[in-house]
Amino acid sequence: MKVKRLILTAAAAWLLHSGMAAQDSTATALPQQWTLQQCIDRAKTQNVAVRRLRVSAQSAQIDVKDAKSARLPQVSFQTSQGFSNRPFQSNSAMVNGSQVVSTNHKNSYTGDYGLSASMPLYDGGQTANNVKLQQLNSQIADLNVSAQELNLEESVTKLYVQILYAQETVKQDKEQIELSQKQLDRGRGLFKSGLLNKADVAQLESQNATDRYQLVADESTLADYKLQLKQLLELDGDQDLELATSGTDADALTPLPAKADVYAAALALRPEIQAGKLAMNRSELDEKIAKAGSLPSISLNAGMSTNTITGNSGFFDQLKRQWSNTLGVTLSVPIYDRGKTKNAIAKARLEKENSYLDLLDSQKTLWKSIEGYWQQATSAQQRYAAAKEQVQYARTSYELTSEQFRLGLKNIVQLLTDKTNLSKAAQQMIQAKYMAVLNAAMLSYYQGGQMAL
Repeated sequence: MKVKRLILTAAAAWLLHSGMAAQDSTATALPQQWTLQQCIDRAKTQNVAVRRLRVSAQSAQIDVKDAKSARLPQVSFQTSQGFSNRPFQSNSAMVNGSQVVSTNHKNSYTGDYGLSASMPLYDGGQTANNVKLQQLNSQIADLNVSAQELNLEESVTKLYVQILYAQETVKQDKEQIELSQKQLDRGRGLFKSGLLNKADVAQLESQNATDRYQLVADESTLADYKLQLKQLLELDGDQDLELATSGTDADALTPLPAKADVYAAALALRPEIQAGKLAMNRSELDEKIAKAGSLPSISLNAGMSTNTITGNSGFFDQLKRQWSNTLGVTLSVPIYDRGKTKNAIAKARLEKENSYLDLLDSQKTLWKSIEGYWQQATSAQQRYAAAKEQVQYARTSYELTSEQFRLGLKNIVQLLTDKTNLSKAAQQMIQAKYMAVLNAAMLSYYQGGQMAL
């Protein structure tokens, strides 16, 4: 028993070590710095929601095979075994197939054996249309996977840009802390020289503390964005996630395509639109299948059977003598089904109308999204161009005020006001920059392209 326990313990330790080694191998295989495309590729392969839809798509493919198999013959084997006891009869007669068998046995055993087959010949086109229906369902399932991948791609891109924005905001916060710390150090020196009062130094200390508080808040926002992206990529919470940043200034000012061109491309490429069109075709097939319920059906039937009973010659001899073959055709004509077929046809027509309305709604939503991204991208580009000039002016003003403050020509309020204006202008520029980048990327996706960051 101890030996068995030792073996199990050693096996468990080996499996644990192998699992940790595999995790280490996977971790080392991950990129040190993630590009946008690497994030998207990882999400498409690992995201749970996409993987679930892929399973559904595989199930839809099996449904197609199942629908096609309805055309094939169905073969089955049947057997039944019976036991009879007649305790008060000395002689009895039993029917065995087409024979009447007399026996003086009080106990008897019977056995029936049969092999039957049936194959549909005509069912009003129900089987053929059902095959087409399941093929459409399979195509829709594949399109649902593609639609989810695109939605995931958009989510990853938004978070990627938000992380870039948050990182640059944190960088800006650190620059503001550096400026406020320099002013604080200078103010303390002037206070020691008697050129600045204690109240002014307190304002500089308050500004420095405010800048540090803002840094902590923005670092928390950055960490939250990274956590959200890790969840989309199915990464561990403690896994490092560093983005491969590149110059996004040119991306922010990239020329935007015309809204009509983006919409036309999206109508032809977006999987949710294609799935909506296929849903209308599916409704038409549902109607045809429902109408088949009022049509006659024809099937071919064949069978072989035999039986045995105790007290009637040998077992195999009985199997041979009682053997029979059957072949026939069955015609079934529906007369009255309590309105089931009529109601099914009516529901199929309503579903077709509903599919058409869903398609219109999808097209309307698509245009609304494109219109929104285009408007936001245009506005952000204009604001970014203006904000860049504003930052230059604000920085020049702050540098002049800082020098004048050092010379005693400006007071502490004027200095802090110019610093606040510089911080605000820089933040507006960063925000406009990444809003322009993000919305331009969204337009590119809807047009069927990709946006490299």
